[in-house]
Amino acid sequence: MDLMGLPLWAWIVFYVLVLLMLLADLKMFGKKGQHEVGVGEALKMTFVWIAVSLVFCAGIYWFYPAEPHEKAMEFLAGYLIEKSLSMDNLFVFLMLFSFFGVERKYQHEVLFWGIFGALVLRSVFIFAGAAMVERFEWILGLFGLFLIYTGFKMFGHNDDESVDPSKNIFVKVFKKFFPVSDKMHGGDFFVKEMGSRETGGKERWLATPLFITLIVIETTDVAFAVDSIPAVFSVSRDPFIVLTSNIFAILGLRALYFALAAIAKYFGYLKYGLGIILSFVGIKMLLTMDEYVNAFGQWVGLDINMPHVEVPTPLSLAIIFGVLLLSILLSLLANRQKAAK
Repeated sequence: MDLMGLPLWAWIVFYVLVLLMLLADLKMFGKKGQHEVGVGEALKMTFVWIAVSLVFCAGIYWFYPAEPHEKAMEFLAGYLIEKSLSMDNLFVFLMLFSFFGVERKYQHEVLFWGIFGALVLRSVFIFAGAAMVERFEWILGLFGLFLIYTGFKMFGHNDDESVDPSKNIFVKVFKKFFPVSDKMHGGDFFVKEMGSRETGGKERWLATPLFITLIVIETTDVAFAVDSIPAVFSVSRDPFIVLTSNIFAILGLRALYFALAAIAKYFGYLKYGLGIILSFVGIKMLLTMDEYVNAFGQWVGLDINMPHVEVPTPLSLAIIFGVLLLSILLSLLANRQKAAK
């Protein structure tokens, strides 16, 4: 049985591998609430996840059934796009943990389950997106326009903009159906409350602010996926490549968070680099939509005659990596000059 061009066993092996890596990640970061994840430990785990991703890429290079060399380059480009966008997303997580007052030693537990949920949701989004693109190829043009819009919007993003999770619609709906404690209870997501006059003497379960934090992180990731998944479709239309590059980037997100948490303030120019990357992949996507643009022109009485332009994957990879590296270097240089004054 084939699933989107690959045998079913290949998908099963991949998801089993992901599950084993998640369990290994949880084990290596220690037991729940027993210690704070230090920057050194997080950096080591970040390098481990990057190494694992590169090994998987090498496997694609050697064993993928069709165009393995091109697919490996597409995986690297997709991985780099998702990884770079994740760096910006982590700054939002920092604000969320600060808003809810989540202690550092409990943050990795929330991130673990947040990432687990993200893997499930993004798998659904990618399969649905691949099916839509296969049936309605013109939708890639809408993706491209949206990415360009998002890229320009990044330039006006305010880093000091406050995060107010109380306005999250999912949190509001959850609180209507389930009682929530007004204080933290260590690393627990739910606690049992003893019977009181308010509950008629009956015990009841309460969700803690830690669980509310998890809900906000999960729903925030859905918003992030709206940007990142179309961006990866700009470098590959192979569902397996889009999915695996996306998931491998997410798998190392927890370690990357703790590695960046202490130095997030030093990456002031990163948002501009991400804006350029999103705009670039949006334009790249639109350049392949000549058939639909020309057909639309004829429909409105215009002879557009737009040429078909394919940006080679190695060039895309070089541009994405170059912009990301330049934005980081400019951030470090600006901080150095600021410290010298």
